Amino acid sequence: MCNLYSLTTAQSAIADLVNLWRDDTGNLPPLTGIYPDYPAPVITQTPEGRVMQMMRWGMPSPAFVLKGKKTDKGVTNVRNTASPHWRRWLGPAHRCVVPFTSFSEYQTVKGEKPKTVWFAPTGPQKTLFFAGIWTEWTSVRTLKEGETTNNLFAFLTVEPNAVVAPIHPKAMPVILRSPEAIAHWLDAPVEAALKLQRPFADDGLEVVEGAV
Repeated sequence: MCNLYSLTTAQSAIADLVNLWRDDTGNLPPLTGIYPDYPAPVITQTPEGRVMQMMRWGMPSPAFVLKGKKTDKGVTNVRNTASPHWRRWLGPAHRCVVPFTSFSEYQTVKGEKPKTVWFAPTGPQKTLFFAGIWTEWTSVRTLKEGETTNNLFAFLTVEPNAVVAPIHPKAMPVILRSPEAIAHWLDAPVEAALKLQRPFADDGLEVVEGAV
């Protein structure tokens, strides 16, 4: 599963790619290491237009996962969209897109320490988008914070393409590139939108030396 990604694109470039109506994130530095529960820019569709805001990475966990636990660190990657736990957030009001410039997966080789391998877009467009879901939720993320209310997000995953599979054969994020795909994910009925839960084109990604 993807638990580390980066976003180093200028905010103005992101705004142009998604026809942003409002940016509520403030002045963002390059984010070379976004980990679970970190705040990150997320784009949602409102009646007025598309808004970019900061959310914490990790949707509410299913109840069975939390049995006996005092905190909920959240679920970062969502695969089973048929689950009742996730279905409630698949409508347009809870869909989002998450900009990124590279993401990583762990490569595990028997007898060796896991290795972080980074993937980045090929071609002139260096910012792509994860297809995500989001919600406002009250929970205890950490004992130190106690109960807080946050906007939370996660992104969908799917079987890996030919570039990711040799490194991480189980899954890869659902990735969107074109304005049409982004609009479809944000606006289409659920059944039509979920057709985008498919591997990204093999020629659209390449392995890179590190976060970009």
